Amino acid sequence: MLKGIEDITSYFIELDALKLINRRTYIDAGVRLENSAEHSWHLAMACWSMARCLEIKVSEEKLLKLALVHDLGEIDAGDTFLYSKDRSTAHAAERNCVKRLENHAGNGISELSALWEEQESGTSLETRLLKTVDRLLPFLHNLSSNGKTWRELKIKKSQVLMAHAFIADDFPEIHTWMLEQIQVAVKQAWLIDA
Repeated sequence: MLKGIEDITSYFIELDALKLINRRTYIDAGVRLENSAEHSWHLAMACWSMARCLEIKVSEEKLLKLALVHDLGEIDAGDTFLYSKDRSTAHAAERNCVKRLENHAGNGISELSALWEEQESGTSLETRLLKTVDRLLPFLHNLSSNGKTWRELKIKKSQVLMAHAFIADDFPEIHTWMLEQIQVAVKQAWLIDA
């Protein structure tokens, strides 16, 4: 029998729990909520494609690893909604979860915590692209669902502007496009004009 296979397969089941974490983002034009595993896959693919489309010189391997680990901490901590009033405790709970997963006997990825920490607080081009696309995807889902999450949770234009303001520094073209879409969302009453 393969040495350690019980630990390895146990770890795989631990990772699979990310599929159980529902986000507040509706997918398929508002049919159902996205889970965090789906979001992580979508983020990895979108970052990879964005880097190539915009000819951004990044380490694709690093970018994909960052995308895959970025929400692992939600397995224990759950999803923290972008527009939540109190997001301060989420990072500590997520960090503890990632450390727990890194220390699991079946984990073969020794740099799991280091990658997670980098996507949380790093300033590399890979991290900046990841953070931009991580905000862009739920934004797109809101547009495709006629602002379903925004409308349900009474999200204001000012909240969306504040949450996406950092994008202007690194990717001004993306930010300009998002500003145009925010105006459309306000006109459609998907966002509260405040």
